Amino acid sequence: MIVADNALISYLIIPGEYTDEAERVRGLDSDWVAPPLWISEFRNVLRNYIVGGLLSLEKASLFMDAAELLMRGRAHDVSSAEVLALAATSGCTAYDCEYVALARSVGVQLITTEKGVLREFPDLALHPERFGA
Repeated sequence: MIVADNALISYLIIPGEYTDEAERVRGLDSDWVAPPLWISEFRNVLRNYIVGGLLSLEKASLFMDAAELLMRGRAHDVSSAEVLALAATSGCTAYDCEYVALARSVGVQLITTEKGVLREFPDLALHPERFGA
């Protein structure tokens, strides 16, 4: 099991430069979990693609369906107190610290490309390129 941040989920679902890397991670460990926040973040990624003219609303809806299917039953709540404590002491956003808090609570690695998270939480966070290496 791993905690997959929204970027990793997005890379897997929305074809692009990092899709192969996300697929490699998924091939190594297909048991992905995330805090419920992932869904709002993913919606915002799709919104940016729509507004930027890179996706139609219909295609974005299909990607949303695929992401929800992938992550169905895999969203786990996190402690607000822990998220706030992590954010206050690390300098990372509370959004990022939701993923960190989940990784800590379930005792697994967080796979992320967020530089601040990788720097502040080297014991939990791992870049997708290094996962399985």
